[in-house]
Amino acid sequence: MNHLQYTNYKNNPHLLAKRFNISIESAEIYLSSEIIDPHTVSYVWTRVFGYDMTKRHKPKPFGIPFLNQVDFPRCREANMSGIVWDITTNPFLRDKNKLQVIKKNIQMVLSDINKCSHEFKFVSSYTDYQESLKDNKTASWLSIQGGQAIDNNLDNLDKIPEIHRITLIHFTKSKIGVSSFDRKNREIGLSNFGKEFVEKMVENKIIVDLSHINKKGFFDALNIVKKDTPVVVTHTGIDSVFSSWRNIDDQQIKAIANTGGTVGIIYYPKYLAKTLFSCSTDKIVDHIEHVIKIAGEDFVTLGSDYDGMISLPKDMKDITYQPLLVEEMLKRKWTPERIKKILGLNFLRVIKNIRP
Repeated sequence: MNHLQYTNYKNNPHLLAKRFNISIESAEIYLSSEIIDPHTVSYVWTRVFGYDMTKRHKPKPFGIPFLNQVDFPRCREANMSGIVWDITTNPFLRDKNKLQVIKKNIQMVLSDINKCSHEFKFVSSYTDYQESLKDNKTASWLSIQGGQAIDNNLDNLDKIPEIHRITLIHFTKSKIGVSSFDRKNREIGLSNFGKEFVEKMVENKIIVDLSHINKKGFFDALNIVKKDTPVVVTHTGIDSVFSSWRNIDDQQIKAIANTGGTVGIIYYPKYLAKTLFSCSTDKIVDHIEHVIKIAGEDFVTLGSDYDGMISLPKDMKDITYQPLLVEEMLKRKWTPERIKKILGLNFLRVIKNIRP
C-alpha cells in the first residue's frame, strides 16, 4: 500500500488561504465543498511514458504544459471528493485489438487505485460515491474519451462495466461520427452505427458525453436519448465568450440543460481567450458565468481536461490551485450555494439520476 505525501488542508483553511493569498471565506467554502473533476486525462502519460500517478511530482516554475498537472497526492491535497479518470487510446488501433487494449487500460488505473485504497476508491454509482465520501476517500470513476476505442462491436458496451461515461467522439472521424475538428465534414452527423451506439449506451446506463462532436452529431445524439436522461459536455469552452471550433454555442448549452445535464468548462487558455499566455483563472469563471446566464446555475461544472496536452492559466500551476476559482467567484458576489453546485453538486446530480 502506497503512502501518499501531501499537505492536508481539510481542517486548516487559514493555511490554505495563506498559501494562495485568498480570503478565509474562499478557503472555507472550498474545503467544505464536494469537489469533482469530470475529465482528467493523466493516464495517457502513464501508458506512454510510465508516469507514476501514485507519486508526487513537482510543478515547473512557470506552470506545466501538456502533463504533470495531476497525481494522486495532489488530488488529495486539492481536497478532491471525486475525479473521473479518462482512458484515451490510439484511434488507429485494429478492430481486433480494441477491447483488449481498453481492458488493459482499465486494469492499469484500477491497479493504482488499489495500491492507494486507503485514500482512493473505485466507484461507478452515486451510492458508491457516498460510501467513498463517508470513508474520506477520493472517489474514482473511469470513462473513455473517444468511442472509437470500442467501435468495432456494439457488444463491447456490455463488456466494460467499470466505465460510467463515454465521450462519443475525440479528434478523429470514426464509425460513430465526426469531430468538430473536422471542418470539411461538418454536415455529417451520427452514422447509423453511431445512433445504435448511443442507444446501447443509454440502455447500459453509460453517460453520453458530447464534448468534441460536431454540431450535427450533437443534436443527432440528443434526439436519440430519452428526455429524462441527462447528457453532458464534460470539457468545453463557450463560443459566445470566445469563438473557437472547439467551443459550444448557446443553443447547445440550452439543449444540455433541457436534459438535466451539465456543461463542464475547460481550463485550456486556447479555448478561453485571445490571450493564450496571459490568460488567468478569471477567464474560466467568465465561461462558467455565461452558462449560468443562459441556462442557470444548476447546469455547469468544472471541466479541466488536466493532462490532456493543455497548458493552464498563468496563475494555475496544477490541480492544487483550484481555490483561486472560488476566490474569483466570491469577487463576483456568488453565493456559497452556487459555488458548491459548480464545484461538484451539479455533476453528482447527473450521476445520481443515471447511476443511483
